[in-house]
Amino acid sequence: MAPTDEPVRQRAVTQESGHSRDLERPPLPEPLLTPVIDNHCHLDIHDGDVGAEWLGVERALELAASVGVTRIVQVGCDLPSARWSVQAASEHDGIVATVALHPNEAPRILAQGGREALEAAYDEIASLAEHPRVRAVGETGLDFFRTGEDGRGVQEESFRRHIDLAKRLGKPVVIHDRDAHDDVIRVLESEGAPEKVVFHCYSGDAAMARYCTERGWYLSFAGTVTFKNAKALREAVAVAPLDRVLVETDAPYLTPTPYRGRPNASYLVPHTVRVMAESAGVTEDEMAAAIWDSTRRVFGEW
Repeated sequence: MAPTDEPVRQRAVTQESGHSRDLERPPLPEPLLTPVIDNHCHLDIHDGDVGAEWLGVERALELAASVGVTRIVQVGCDLPSARWSVQAASEHDGIVATVALHPNEAPRILAQGGREALEAAYDEIASLAEHPRVRAVGETGLDFFRTGEDGRGVQEESFRRHIDLAKRLGKPVVIHDRDAHDDVIRVLESEGAPEKVVFHCYSGDAAMARYCTERGWYLSFAGTVTFKNAKALREAVAVAPLDRVLVETDAPYLTPTPYRGRPNASYLVPHTVRVMAESAGVTEDEMAAAIWDSTRRVFGEW
């Protein structure tokens, strides 16, 4: 069995309320007529210990392609998943990878292994990022939801190191921004942003969308844009230029409506694309074509 046929992490994804979840996989949606790319997916993470069959890479690609999602960007966000992601991208034509230490990883590594361990982690990410199937550095950024003030210094240090790496390699940077909009932008601007910047799972409002896209940055929308309470995200889609929007799953997280709370996968992207199109006042095909072109500009051809 090939190494990429097994997930490296079997992490149960639970609702924040702590309530039990329906782990049955949602059905296939109506296919998109114009193909798109899922630009942010965690194929290595198993959603739930029981009840949700892990989709191996081949099956995930097959299901996605059947509904018009013909490519996947696999995101490695710690050392094991970064290694896994590079290998998966090397073995599967439909996948390219990104690698980084997730914003919560640097504080964890420093606390558990000290400065030497953290420097070794930075070095390994830098080495993996040179691989030709690695198309971006990320996800990196700031997360003030899970990391308290005592860990924010090293989190910002990690973010700056990843920005520098992206610029040295001439690759895009993929941003994780949770409860940290102003500080993410502050660091990007003080360091000097790489040529291409993607805000993964964009969570800002319309004003921030204007600010980011005026600087040429890309906004990637996840299933959250379909949630009933996500009016601000739909307003952000409405003001963002079509040539600056991407779509993602962040699977197995952030499953779109009407299957919120159930396991997510790339084949569910059509639900998100359709809400994005409606929000932007364009046809489904127009939105899908714009997403395809934007994704290829950021991550290249494959």
